[in-house]
Amino acid sequence: MLGGPPDGSYRSVLINPKIRGRRREAPLAAARAGQPLDPSQAMWVRVVEYMIEDRATCGELFCLITNLLDHETAPAVELAGVYHERWDIELSFDEIETHHIGHQRVLRSRAPELVKQEIWGMLLTHYAIRHIMKDAADTVGTDPDRLSFMRSFRVIRRQVANQAGFSPSPNDDGTD
Repeated sequence: MLGGPPDGSYRSVLINPKIRGRRREAPLAAARAGQPLDPSQAMWVRVVEYMIEDRATCGELFCLITNLLDHETAPAVELAGVYHERWDIELSFDEIETHHIGHQRVLRSRAPELVKQEIWGMLLTHYAIRHIMKDAADTVGTDPDRLSFMRSFRVIRRQVANQAGFSPSPNDDGTD
């Protein structure tokens, strides 16, 4: 730790992992002396440590490392909040790739326009499921993140009377 702002975060130095042995001491000495760092050797970072008290993390300590050094422009509390929310998009990708598409990793369409159409269809389906989940959560006064995507997906799928069980046309030009 090399001193830090009043928001509880602290500054540190990341050293290029390709630098080994005694060569690692030069960037550290420059940092301690307050001298500029050679970007090919090291960079200043800010470390924000925080805990989230909930059932999923059990009070786990999170360490966020950022190149946003100004604590007034990017306070530690705000960084921790937006970093935690960042994972929502990762969860959405997982829902689409793993649970929605399942083991079908290859798109069925063969023409570029149909591939685009198939991707849009998957994204719209995911959005529709998430929208229904939001409405359901609002009805009972809970956070939509507390609902299971897979359980919702299965309930909705059971309500669809005629699921499409055919592949798009095998013609290369995308026509039927």
